[in-house]
Amino acid sequence: MIKKLSKSIREFKTPALLTPLFVIGEVAMEALIPYLIALLVNDIRSGAGTVVILGYAWKLVVLSLVSLFCGYMAGINCSKASTGFARNLRADVFRNIQSFSFSNIDKFSSASLVTRLTTDIQNIQMAFMMIIRTAIRAPLNLVFSFFMAFYMGGKMALIFVVIIPVLGGGLIAIAKHAMPIFRKAFPMYDKLNNSVEENVKGIRVVKAFVREDYENQKFRNDSNNIRTIFTKAERLLALNGPLMQMCMYSVMLFVLYVGSRQIITTNGAALDIGQFSTLLTYSFQILTSLMMISFLFVMMTFSAESAQRVCEALDEVSTITSPSDAAEEVTDGSIDFENVTFRYSESAEKPVLSDIDLHIRSGETIGIIGGTGSAKSSLVQLIPRLYDVTRGCIKVGGKDVRSYDLVALRDSVAMVLQKNMLFSGTIADNIRWGKKDASLDEIKEVCHLACADEFIDQMPKGYETWIEQGGTNVSGGQKQRLCIARALLKRPKILILDDSTSAVDTRTDALIRKAMRTYIPETTKIIIAQRTSSVEDADRIVVMDGGRIDAIGTSEELLKTNRIYREVYLSQNRQGQEDFDEAIGTEVLA
Repeated sequence: MIKKLSKSIREFKTPALLTPLFVIGEVAMEALIPYLIALLVNDIRSGAGTVVILGYAWKLVVLSLVSLFCGYMAGINCSKASTGFARNLRADVFRNIQSFSFSNIDKFSSASLVTRLTTDIQNIQMAFMMIIRTAIRAPLNLVFSFFMAFYMGGKMALIFVVIIPVLGGGLIAIAKHAMPIFRKAFPMYDKLNNSVEENVKGIRVVKAFVREDYENQKFRNDSNNIRTIFTKAERLLALNGPLMQMCMYSVMLFVLYVGSRQIITTNGAALDIGQFSTLLTYSFQILTSLMMISFLFVMMTFSAESAQRVCEALDEVSTITSPSDAAEEVTDGSIDFENVTFRYSESAEKPVLSDIDLHIRSGETIGIIGGTGSAKSSLVQLIPRLYDVTRGCIKVGGKDVRSYDLVALRDSVAMVLQKNMLFSGTIADNIRWGKKDASLDEIKEVCHLACADEFIDQMPKGYETWIEQGGTNVSGGQKQRLCIARALLKRPKILILDDSTSAVDTRTDALIRKAMRTYIPETTKIIIAQRTSSVEDADRIVVMDGGRIDAIGTSEELLKTNRIYREVYLSQNRQGQEDFDEAIGTEVLA
């Protein structure tokens, strides 16, 4: 885990290595200062004059300034290394997330990924900062101070040999019980973030159904669960303080009692006042170091779970990758489903799609219709390899989609999904997702074809109008038209509209379909719809039922031969509805 995380240090290796070097200098100076003070005290007792005292004074000033400089440089380099490391780590995790397939994304919730990119990496940053500074400073200070204490105080310094194992054993016991609690806490953070994300995205629905009290209670419950489990962990970690204080005051009492006794009984022969005062100083430094180690230990315990969670996101390998000898060009928009079966997971009992055989010619317009849950969306998501087939194969341009470079394949396919997504930025910025260097004239052209210019021209800033995250400041129909314009700008070989005109009126729907026929006549167009009017002029219509193809044909053919299509068609047409109701009524009477 440490090896994997350390790869993100990269260009910040120099400040990361300089920090411990400056810390060593700082600690060395702090260890020498009490020693010089002890010599000064003894010389004063021996009647040293001003010259001797001034000699000690400038040495102490120099040591203090060197210690200050080393401490300052250690702090500067530590901040550069830790913040740079966190930046790189965050970028590495985010980059890996971008490579995830849909099945990888299904494994992690969006709230969990956000927590890993923010809270968890912040914890790791704090831990790294303490490792390169405090974790070097505290042990070195402990060793130097212990050596000097032994040099100045002799056998009295052995008290530290007794105290350190006691403190270490206590810390290990605390961590052993605290770690499992922290492991349970972070998934609760994910749940809390998910609750916030869900509430913010659905705030209009919450207010429409007057569910504010329910959402507040749900948030309080999640927040209280986090409070409860962290309180339990903090109760254990709080034992660290009393344990530290007990060890500290035990040492101080021992040094004061034994040292004073030796001074009095030997009249300063075994231990003089200078040595005694220095020994007290070193004792305080040793105990301060132990306290810092104790705090470091708590931080490491807390951060270990964060590091594990971040490594999970870094280790996740996309289930869909480009082959080594990948094809770089899609020749045309022909699509062939050959005996395709698909499951979202290997453990699923029932396949989502079964025995799909479908052959679509390049430039053909295909309508797909079927009831909710008939796997219409699942079918088209296999074309750009958002998921891979479980059995069989799908060919685009005469080649298996698994033989293409992923970028080349997906660049030739434009999808307008059921959940239309707009990003924070201007309207023009959102449209340019289809072509990053598109001119304003090109943007206006596709917006006209998608009938989006009708509302864009009415906005005060036109194409520079700001779109909020998720497109919350435009209506559902406006959002759909912007997403269609974005897809048209791409001029793909295959265009997939997944129920993407459901929020526009039938007139606008018809205008958009007409525009597609004239603007991208050679593009293969697949239109998933609930309205038969959206697909009735398609070259062929595929009727889906229960993950299988129930029928294929033109609208006229399916009206005569397919029950599912006929029922949907008649139920959506007024005259047909009357005939349909009359037929049903006659059947009931019979």
